[in-house]
Amino acid sequence: MLEKLQKIISEYADIPADQITEETNIRTDLGLNSLELVNMAVAIEDEFGVEIPDREALGLETVGDVMAVIEKYL
Repeated sequence: MLEKLQKIISEYADIPADQITEETNIRTDLGLNSLELVNMAVAIEDEFGVEIPDREALGLETVGDVMAVIEKYL
């Protein structure tokens, strides 16, 4: 799962996939604006076939948090 997330995130952020870890902070480490974050979230939902409620998505801070919520809705 981490490898898929790394690939998606690296497409939206200017960070090589191998530098993205579970501890990577979505807001501070990736440097994405709001639109980029929304587009990335949609790509993640499409890739994993899940729908993450907006309220829950807004509370995600790290890549590890994203992994946990994906597992929750799989």
